[in-house]
Amino acid sequence: MGASSSAVCCSDLPPAKKQKRPDKWSNLRRIWGSSLLSLATLLLAVMGEYFLPARLAGFSLWILVYLLSYGLVGLPVLKKGWTLIRQGEVFTEFFLMGIATLGAFAIGEFPEAVAVMLFYTIGELLQHQAVSKAKGNIQALLDIRPDKARIIRNGERVWEKPERVKVGEILEIQAGERVPLDGILQQGTGSFNTAAITGESMPADLKQGEEVLAGMVNLENLLTIAVSRSFQDSSLSKIIRTVQQATAKKAKTEQFIRKFAKVYTPIVSYLALALVVLPYFFVTDYQFSDWLYRALVFLVISCPCALVISIPLGYFGGIGAASRKGILFKGSNYLDLITRVNAVVFDKTGTLTRGVFSVSKVEEMAGADKDWKKLAASLEAKSNHPIARTLVDFVGGELYPVAELKEHAGKGLLGWVDGKKVMVGNQVFMEGRQIKGMSRVPKAEGTLIFCAVEDMLCGFFALTDETKKDAPEAFEALKHMGIGELIILSGDKQEVVDVLGHTLSASQAIGGLLPEEKLNYLEKLKHTPGKVIAFVGDGINDAPALAVADLGIAMGGMGSDLAIETADVVIQTDQPSKVALAIRIGKTTRHIVWQNIALAFGVKLLVLTLGAAGMAGMWEAVFADVGVALLAILNAIRINNIYQ
Repeated sequence: MGASSSAVCCSDLPPAKKQKRPDKWSNLRRIWGSSLLSLATLLLAVMGEYFLPARLAGFSLWILVYLLSYGLVGLPVLKKGWTLIRQGEVFTEFFLMGIATLGAFAIGEFPEAVAVMLFYTIGELLQHQAVSKAKGNIQALLDIRPDKARIIRNGERVWEKPERVKVGEILEIQAGERVPLDGILQQGTGSFNTAAITGESMPADLKQGEEVLAGMVNLENLLTIAVSRSFQDSSLSKIIRTVQQATAKKAKTEQFIRKFAKVYTPIVSYLALALVVLPYFFVTDYQFSDWLYRALVFLVISCPCALVISIPLGYFGGIGAASRKGILFKGSNYLDLITRVNAVVFDKTGTLTRGVFSVSKVEEMAGADKDWKKLAASLEAKSNHPIARTLVDFVGGELYPVAELKEHAGKGLLGWVDGKKVMVGNQVFMEGRQIKGMSRVPKAEGTLIFCAVEDMLCGFFALTDETKKDAPEAFEALKHMGIGELIILSGDKQEVVDVLGHTLSASQAIGGLLPEEKLNYLEKLKHTPGKVIAFVGDGINDAPALAVADLGIAMGGMGSDLAIETADVVIQTDQPSKVALAIRIGKTTRHIVWQNIALAFGVKLLVLTLGAAGMAGMWEAVFADVGVALLAILNAIRINNIYQ
């Protein structure tokens, strides 16, 4: 089929798509109805002509039934061919089938003429359904993202779709909820998990008047946010448009087949003409109808439908299978490219780690208060900050009462616990209050939270970001696939990155990098001959690296909109192990596409030879064209069964 057959009705945004859906489905039902009616009238004509011959003035009345059957499925094809001819595109599959079937009618091969158009139409419908299924999987995948927002209107809380929320309206965000739209914090302070936006695992403490971005997760109190950007202007809308237009990005194999078909079609048309004319000069018992029939058979066989159907359908199958696994390819060209990746570079925070803290080490200073850990936990119990909850859970047990609590946002807490002055906070907080003993702090990995009792440093907790459970599986699977160069780049401390690199057996683990330094590293790596690099990241700070890499892969579940828009592949489940699965799906798709190419070329070459020699008729031609196309469709659909 040509490009017309692979076009699927879809609009930019979900609401518009839902408005168009009834028209699309009614059109499909109409085509299916015409095809079934054509099949019924074809069978009626064949059996009627054999068992109940009816003639009027020497004219078979069953020819009218054949014409009706042909018209139901053939007229749309002839109309399409005529439209393309008027636009200057003469040699298309529509032209070939039109000439072949009209010629078959002219020489009395009525059932064969109807069968060509009927099976072609059924092939079109099956391809359309397969493509729609793949696109439906992609759309369902996007639907996992926030699809509603709680707003305050006229003093009442109502749920509304993000695209219907206006700039200036007030959003209400409860603890644990993800912010659906960009906005300005209205009152108080809030702590947000910003790993999806900034790539940093440390929560951000924002004050009234500061901007909150879509994708941040509210970690503490009930908050109100005034919307500053409409849904239509957000990155999410751009992502939906990008995905729905993904079919414009063709794989090289697909581009080649379409170019090949444009050259191939006129060649076989002239060969068919030669098959009618040239034997007149060389064959002694030349019969025009016999050689015309051979030429018509030749035309039907030579239709490039199987090739033009099987290639894009194979890629659509791969895209659909990947989407059900939470992997979103933005074009079939990326399915091809991912099979050639031989180096994978990972961001750390939010990609290989969860952005969730755990206590990895506790260091106690000489002369410390014996209850300093319990005193620290008692003070932190009064805070809703995620780090505070981590410390409280770690210490456990009954806690002391707290008096005169003072919170310094983003730095620490000060209060009286069990009659003692206690401070808990970061290094800047402690040094700003001239706590004794800070100069004796040993080197430690991770984020450090200090505790001082009566202005004397007692010890500190070292917190580290938890590695995702499937990160080791991801590295092992990629190595098993022959990708030996696995690199970790991070803005975190080198000591922290070294530990992760050793745990995952990475080729290199480099820390302390700014976004532009990650970019420079990738550009240098790309200069290595034969290197095809995939970069995996999740935050806004990863967007430059995602753009410069040969293949950008973004974590889409909690990833920033900019990272998702920039990337070529999106992993909606945030699992690094899906990188290896994406490569496997790409390779499976490539194998199936080449199987279809070999099948189509092999069968066509065989039947073309037999047809030119008069050893194959119109029914063999139908099989070589539409039959092979249907087999190619079934083979392409097999991708979905492999990755259930």
